[in-house]
Amino acid sequence: MSKVAHNLLKVILCLSLLCSCNPVTVHKITTTIFDGVPSLPPTEQLCQEYHEAKVTEEAAKANAPALALAAQNKKAAIKGHPPYMEKRCNDCHDKSTDSGLIKPKDQICFVCHPTIIKKYYVHGPVSVGACLDCHDPHSSGQPALLKVEKKDLCAVCHKEKRIAESMHKKVTESGMACTDCHDPHDGDAKYFLR
Repeated sequence: MSKVAHNLLKVILCLSLLCSCNPVTVHKITTTIFDGVPSLPPTEQLCQEYHEAKVTEEAAKANAPALALAAQNKKAAIKGHPPYMEKRCNDCHDKSTDSGLIKPKDQICFVCHPTIIKKYYVHGPVSVGACLDCHDPHSSGQPALLKVEKKDLCAVCHKEKRIAESMHKKVTESGMACTDCHDPHDGDAKYFLR
């Protein structure tokens, strides 16, 4: 293979990999490879365009009507994390770090929510800072920025249907959610009972 063809192949490979990166990473890489790459737009514009595209992508992936509506109508009734809605991206993000965050992913939520863990028993994902297993950090069509409906949330991880049905059949038939009796973060009683 000629040197020109080899270099062209490298460029094509790099560019194809960039398609899945966020705009800041794409810019860092392209400015390393090429001369004359235009500078990034203002942070506010960049973040808004990137996250609007992500909302549209997530809506298509999840086939969620509320998110699809938000993608079409930016002013739709989507609940948003205040720093995200107020375009205070720097509250959580730092484009100078490799992760793009001001703290590691498992610590980022505790910067603003330090008292979320205050009781004796702590739910596993909460204890390791896996808040994003249940919550979307930017916006959601669900209360509390949940990724799925409250009534379906616990079953994403807790698939022990036999136990839930035998112990909670009347409760689930009545339309109650697990979180009506169990605190999803922590509790003073076993099983995080409220």
